[in-house]
Amino acid sequence: MFLSLKELVRWFGMTAFEIWTHLITILVFSVLLVLKLELAVNWSWWTTFSPLFVADGLNTYFTAIVFIRQIRPPADYTFRTAGGRLLSSMLILSLLFVFKFLLCQKLSDPFSKYSHSEVIAPLFPLMVLLTTRACQPRS
Repeated sequence: MFLSLKELVRWFGMTAFEIWTHLITILVFSVLLVLKLELAVNWSWWTTFSPLFVADGLNTYFTAIVFIRQIRPPADYTFRTAGGRLLSSMLILSLLFVFKFLLCQKLSDPFSKYSHSEVIAPLFPLMVLLTTRACQPRS
């Protein structure tokens, strides 16, 4: 059974636009990864990961715009609702960014000071957050 867009939006705490931004940049990242690994293009890992970092920047900017629009007086949202969405979205985006950043550093320098467990450490709180959201009753 596939997840509906409504369930994905609720679980990830992102809008459909943010999810599409991530999907498009994952597609571009996949093409760049294939070019780097299979066709031996001499790019750095930072160049290969650049679409993912651009998506994080765009989604952070979009989250800030949504926050500002939600706290405007004519909106029916309260500051608490807008602040909760901002904190939740920024937590998810920052955990994803830190994971991508550490992974890119680890791939760029195989003898880096980071172990593999340190690189994937930001994914554990992210999984706990998403699991908690998935287990909440439907509203």
